[in-house]
Amino acid sequence: MSLKTLPLVFINLGGEMLYILDQRLQAHNTSDDNSEKGVWSDKDRKRVMNDITATMFSKAFVDELLKPQQLYSHRTLKTVLTRLAHASIMRLNPASMDKLYELMLMAFKYQVFLCPRPKDLLLITYNHIDTIRELVKDTPVVVNQVDEMHRKMIEVYSSLSEGEFQLLRQTLLIFFQDMHVRLSLFLKNKVQNPNGRFALSTSGPVPHGIYVPGLIRAFDSKGREVRRSQFPTGGTYSSSVKEGCFELRGDRVITLGVNMYTVHHPEETQTCKAPPVKTNDTPNPLAKEELNLLARLMGSMKDETETGFWINLFTTDEEDDQASDSRGADDSMFGLISIQAMQDEPASTELAQIAGQFAEQEQPEFTSCTKGDDLLAMMDDL
Repeated sequence: MSLKTLPLVFINLGGEMLYILDQRLQAHNTSDDNSEKGVWSDKDRKRVMNDITATMFSKAFVDELLKPQQLYSHRTLKTVLTRLAHASIMRLNPASMDKLYELMLMAFKYQVFLCPRPKDLLLITYNHIDTIRELVKDTPVVVNQVDEMHRKMIEVYSSLSEGEFQLLRQTLLIFFQDMHVRLSLFLKNKVQNPNGRFALSTSGPVPHGIYVPGLIRAFDSKGREVRRSQFPTGGTYSSSVKEGCFELRGDRVITLGVNMYTVHHPEETQTCKAPPVKTNDTPNPLAKEELNLLARLMGSMKDETETGFWINLFTTDEEDDQASDSRGADDSMFGLISIQAMQDEPASTELAQIAGQFAEQEQPEFTSCTKGDDLLAMMDDL
């Protein structure tokens, strides 16, 4: 197990969390129904991004994070990320945080699976840092914090050998083991199977510094090539592109780790391009599942100084139709679908109690957990 895995996990998961929150707040801010009470303004969105990023990259927190240590358990890591999400004016209930955590995990797991080389895990992380820097570009103080963290990451990881990067990758794969949460975003683009496992392509560019497979060369005792033969590879491979930049700023080449929730970003990677999705008039059974997921993620968000914030997740005509079909009598005054983030929990009281332990107001600290206590205590002081 690598003792340098935690910073990669925290930054990449934190970046995915910021992507989701930013996308939903932007979608709500640009909706037609901006006269509704409790609307999140662009100023609120920027405040959320700045507050969370400032906490995430604070000096004391970063110094503790970069110490060599074992990777946290899912429970402890979720607790740290919950505190991070609550660093601003938002509050997510335990059920919402569970869904958000699953979404972040599966996104990062997919990126690790598609990572061309173990060393390119850094490029994925730097893509997250670059995008976070862009989200807070209007706040120089926070940008400086991001830059300082980036410099420390370069200092810590630039000297690692290929074997150490391979150990990092293996540690991450063990961490992701048995996590097969189905996401409609992946299912729709045919990169995830119905059982939750990823469908990886056998075609595309090879990693940097690697020959295109399909050729066997034989050499004599003097190192001279004497024979060539070819074999079927079972895929269509191409030569690698240039190596990505591992410095503070530059072309990372690979797109793994960039914001896949933006409207104009094509959902493809350097190593695997999602096949085109055939459109038809048949209702997509995954649409409501996606809406339920987003509602669980965002439905309990509210301002600390003002109550009654409602976020309309149905910004398209199709979503409005689904909302109308599912609307209950209690929602007539809002015109929103009734999605209860805790609706699945009565079936399991024990799980509900465990999830409730993650709420900051109910239990500020996990006294039975030793790993992560320093980070949690440090976040309380920020």
